[in-house]
Amino acid sequence: MRPADTSVRAGRTLEWLLRALPHGWRDKTRDYLILTRMDRPIGALLLLWPTWWALWLAAGDFPPWQPLLVFTLGVFTMRAAGCAINDFADRKLDPQVARTAGRPIASGRVRPREAVAIFLGLLLVSFLLVLLTNRPTVWLSLGGAALAAIYPFCKRYTHLPQVVLGAAFGWAIPMAFCAVTGHVPALGWLLFLANVLWSVIYDTQYALVDREDDLRAGNKSTAILFGDGVRAALGLLILVFLAAMFMVGVRAGLAWPYWLALAGTAGLFAYQQRLLSGAPDSAGLTAFRNNNWVGLVIWLGIVLAVAIRPSAGA
Repeated sequence: MRPADTSVRAGRTLEWLLRALPHGWRDKTRDYLILTRMDRPIGALLLLWPTWWALWLAAGDFPPWQPLLVFTLGVFTMRAAGCAINDFADRKLDPQVARTAGRPIASGRVRPREAVAIFLGLLLVSFLLVLLTNRPTVWLSLGGAALAAIYPFCKRYTHLPQVVLGAAFGWAIPMAFCAVTGHVPALGWLLFLANVLWSVIYDTQYALVDREDDLRAGNKSTAILFGDGVRAALGLLILVFLAAMFMVGVRAGLAWPYWLALAGTAGLFAYQQRLLSGAPDSAGLTAFRNNNWVGLVIWLGIVLAVAIRPSAGA
């Protein structure tokens, strides 16, 4: 049994890779991979794009290879760790939600203590990766680990778990600036705040899919908080996000490719809002997945803008 939101393409890729394992190992390995969302790469990509934004902006060019590799690998290990602890926290709630009832812990295929062990193991790997950077970045990483650990429990106590998710997903931004430059400039914190806004946008869209089930189960989310005004709230958040990214471009002195990318981003958001104009709950997953293009377009704009910017010595 698979979760309802599994990516078909990623699922087929996992099955192809699993064929290389002995038959007796396949089922348990598959469950662990699904627990860590390897069948749903969209979450890792939404974490990767802003991390790459930060690395390119911090370097003002192609970033050094070591932090690029460390942070790219760290994105996948930390995201996997966050998913494992999320399913541990939701082990009694997931069976009540149609989309998540097939998850490994909810369906009894993985024991809760196994998920905790996987979380701690991945957290250790992530910490070993960050040790390859500098001391200030190592200290910053502790904040990221704390955010990843507390986020899954927030939906029980606040309607704003998406804000905590945004902080957890965006914490790689100040870390990336610190790893490349040795400190976190104002630009880094501005980009961090912009990413929190973007995370609230796409995770609200995602939460629309579960809104009715979450109400019955007693979960909280911004999708429930915004109610019938969810499209208007998302529209306001989109405008503030675009304004924040405009300020990022101005502060970083980015050239025309970035502004073209920002215009394309506005078009993608308009498409997402149109998707939600009919039946928001059913269209939420499609709108959420479209944010992968938002992250990619902005990254391409930054890459091209810093590439054509005249060097300081020119």
